[in-house]
Amino acid sequence: MSTRKFINRLAIGGICTAVALVASGCGAGGPAATSGSAGTNTVNVLVEAGGHAELTGVAEQCKKEAGVDVNFVELPYDGMFNRLSSEFSSGNVSFDVAALDSVWLPSFKDAVQPIDELFTDEAKKDIFPALVKEANVDGHFIGMPAWTNAEIILYRKDLFEDAKNKADFKAKYGYDLAAPTTWKQYQDISAFLTKDGMYGTDVKGGVETEWLAHVAQAGSPMVLDANNKVVIDNPAHKEALDFYTSLVKDAPSGAAQVDWAAAQNLFNQGKTAMTRFWAHAYRQIPKDSPVAGKVGAAPMIAGSAGVGGVPGPWYLTVPKATKNTEAAKKFVKCAYDYNDKGIESTLGLAARISAYQKYQDQPGYESFKPLIQTLNGKATETRPATEKWQQIVDSVLVPMLQKAVAGGDSATLLADAKKQIEDLLK
Repeated sequence: MSTRKFINRLAIGGICTAVALVASGCGAGGPAATSGSAGTNTVNVLVEAGGHAELTGVAEQCKKEAGVDVNFVELPYDGMFNRLSSEFSSGNVSFDVAALDSVWLPSFKDAVQPIDELFTDEAKKDIFPALVKEANVDGHFIGMPAWTNAEIILYRKDLFEDAKNKADFKAKYGYDLAAPTTWKQYQDISAFLTKDGMYGTDVKGGVETEWLAHVAQAGSPMVLDANNKVVIDNPAHKEALDFYTSLVKDAPSGAAQVDWAAAQNLFNQGKTAMTRFWAHAYRQIPKDSPVAGKVGAAPMIAGSAGVGGVPGPWYLTVPKATKNTEAAKKFVKCAYDYNDKGIESTLGLAARISAYQKYQDQPGYESFKPLIQTLNGKATETRPATEKWQQIVDSVLVPMLQKAVAGGDSATLLADAKKQIEDLLK
């Protein structure tokens, strides 16, 4: 698996990655399954390799409660997109339910059935608002969120609670050292804690999600507005990019090449005092890490538009071509009803607010309250709904960020990016 594939998969909420520490199933495609016959209670569920773990508990409960048997068909991330494209195009599918990455919904919206009846008023209240909005495509709900993630702030509690650090910080900046809630505070703390071989933060030039979160916090649509107009050169994007690059001086060298794996390693090795990272990482800090037991969690930074992040959800969908719609929809409903079962898996994620709330006060789940607050943040928004999104990320956004963190002029880079994206969308 190439570095780019690794970055893309984790950045958009992929499951089977080294960072997620899921050891089994990666890269195993398995044989093609045959879609269940009409009226049967057996469904074939197509998932990205690690997604099986997230849905195993659901499948067990669904068999007990609804009498639905489940066969999982597992594919690596890239192979899954190709399989979906091929079978949806042919109109002959080997699966009854497919777990789709959020960025795939625009590509496959015409191949899956509406599941509006599952989105009751009660259900919509218990799903994070950004996900309810994203699941509704062209006036119909086409996917039930199975799990989601978002970046939050992880920070070294021991450094923040150190008496000398607290006194010195207060004397220098005039306010108390605490988990940051504004961009300015994050800058101050990063600068203050860059000392004695420690860096205040990291800067990830190899991924786009983090910068886009700051764009949302600044009150702008990300890259494209509601009419698909390219707005990447507006003041909010520049403000976010200038902030992002301002942190380079307080981050480890080589920011242009830092990706999720590198950033997680830096933090777990005790080389950075803060990191903006996917919430699942809190529970995956190795017990022998020098920071184990010393980490706090806080919501993603709030900008002028409020707290905001970029969710990483996956959605369960029912293809139009399945012959087993009734059982397929029963399984999707089970996945909603027993959504908390995903938290008991290796990755430990869910999509319902109540599922996270069920665990939020238990020891070891301290990251859940900040995750809930971030996902409920008024500035939280999902990625633009365009079939070209991954192409935009790979060919425009990441190369632009790499140039920016290496010292490029933000206004020039954003203007160039706008032209490139407009050309891609023609």
